Amino acid sequence: MHAHPVLHLPWLILVGTVGTLIILAGVVMLVAPGPGVAAIILGLVVLSTEFRWAQRLVRPARVWFRRAERYGMRLRARALERYRARRALRRERLTSE
Repeated sequence: MHAHPVLHLPWLILVGTVGTLIILAGVVMLVAPGPGVAAIILGLVVLSTEFRWAQRLVRPARVWFRRAERYGMRLRARALERYRARRALRRERLTSE
């Protein structure tokens, strides 16, 4: 799409329209039931594929997501360690009886 001069402008218009509609739906979902913040972020991600200003807005959300992902992985690892330790204790009790 970027290489073809005739299709570049319609592509920008299409991406801008779709991204804007998703953001507007997210704003509506902030007051109505639904995942409003997620829709707004998704709309910004769609817009960031073509527009630099949207990339600058999405960057903090990506940083937050990566931090949340690392935190979740740490929680998962701790929970698995606790589970395995409890399971080992149960096996040890059963074999000693």
